[in-house]
Amino acid sequence: MKNRHLYILAGVLSLVGICLFLYKVLVLELPLRPEAKTTNWEVEVRVTFTARDDAVKLSLFLPHNEGPLVVIDQSFLSEGYGVTTVSEGVNRHAHFSIRKATGEQAIYYRFVVHRVLVDRSEKSAEEPRLQTPRFNEERMSAARGLIRDLHAKSADDETFVRLLLKVLTSPAPPERVTMLLGLAPGMARRMDVAAQTLNMAGIPARAVNGIRLADFSRNAQTVHWLEAYIDDDWKAFAGREGAHNPLSQKDFPWWRGSRPLASVEGASNLKTSLTVTAAAVPALRSALAVDLAHGTNLLAYSLFTLPLGTQQVYRIILTVPIGVFFLTLLRNVVGVRTFGTFMPVLIAIAFRETHVLWGLILFTLVVSVGLLVRLYLENLRLLVVPRLSSVLIVVVLTMAAISVVSHKLGIERGLSVALFPMVIMTMTVERMSVTWDERGPAEMMRLGVGSLIVAVIAHFIMVNAYVEHICLVFPELLLVVLACNLLLGRYSGYRLLDLHRFRALAGRHE
Repeated sequence: MKNRHLYILAGVLSLVGICLFLYKVLVLELPLRPEAKTTNWEVEVRVTFTARDDAVKLSLFLPHNEGPLVVIDQSFLSEGYGVTTVSEGVNRHAHFSIRKATGEQAIYYRFVVHRVLVDRSEKSAEEPRLQTPRFNEERMSAARGLIRDLHAKSADDETFVRLLLKVLTSPAPPERVTMLLGLAPGMARRMDVAAQTLNMAGIPARAVNGIRLADFSRNAQTVHWLEAYIDDDWKAFAGREGAHNPLSQKDFPWWRGSRPLASVEGASNLKTSLTVTAAAVPALRSALAVDLAHGTNLLAYSLFTLPLGTQQVYRIILTVPIGVFFLTLLRNVVGVRTFGTFMPVLIAIAFRETHVLWGLILFTLVVSVGLLVRLYLENLRLLVVPRLSSVLIVVVLTMAAISVVSHKLGIERGLSVALFPMVIMTMTVERMSVTWDERGPAEMMRLGVGSLIVAVIAHFIMVNAYVEHICLVFPELLLVVLACNLLLGRYSGYRLLDLHRFRALAGRHE
């Protein structure tokens, strides 16, 4: 019954840890590698205009999350202007205002777009509504005639949209289409006419304006397509092909409707220029920014909400359970014997700054001096507490002396001896002395060497960049480590080194 309880507990801990880990990797897209990079696109809008020594109001469309494309950062540069943001249906606006401005003015808006693998955006609850066309009587008549012709040639709403776009984007359109489009129409005008015509035909539709996310484009142009509400969903249709099209994966929808990107009151000569730049950035930073934009509750209580200094502390602390787990393996499965349970792991932490070679030298030097003093104090027959206090004082003085002498000799590594945990060093000296008295110097040396071997192995595991990254980003995996540690707690079989110890008995049995 007790074994079953242990196995169930270990299974539950492992299941919780693995599920959280998979959720972070597959849904939140937190990277498994510390050096992993991802591509983000930085878009900068420069709006210039000439103020007329009067109040100025500027309106600028703002992007928002669109499926797998997420806006993770945005900023404004508008000295002297007040900025407010408002939502209007499916669009968002930034309103810049100032009481009085004169001469050339420039306003900058910057945002960063990141592509996620899993679309976590929610569908809008807004019901599609038919928009009233803005055609005059002559164009209204032309649109009705076009609708009659295309309706007879189409089989359903989708084929109707395809035929309409084919006609509107034709290089030699019929006369009624020319009347609808006007002279030298651009793609924005064609999509606007298509949306108005579809609304007349009873199909909710709207023009979409966006930008193509290129590697680099100094004077990027806006791109335009059409969205029609068909079969209870908004479907995108590219203008040139005239067919349902998922569009390029780098086409980012910005705003919807026929209005321009920016409009101004109280000024003239309004101009906008767009710059798009792609950049490889750390995947972890992008993933955290995306999850913050989505308001992920799981990461709201993660280590990444702590100050950066505290995060760096936990980057070290969270690797300690990994070192302790390997210590358990080496002691209970391999059979390596050490002084104390956690002393090798604590020494391994000190090796982070001293490095292994200097750490071994400094550790051996301090322990040797402490052990000599401890053996001398044995002759004075002191009580336990005063004796430990005396050894601690000697250990501290020895560490201070090593730091001073090494500094004078120009060996700066010697200064890192202060990173050794002095209390652990004192207890190590005491344990070594007791072992010397009870089991002899040979046994003491074996335990000392075993402790240093474990400390070195734990050090190389704990300073590994991948281990640090996994422990900090996915601390729930420590639940799996805990489950494995609980299972190791029931192991009572032979240790690997026992095969060497009992090899004589194995030969005799044969």
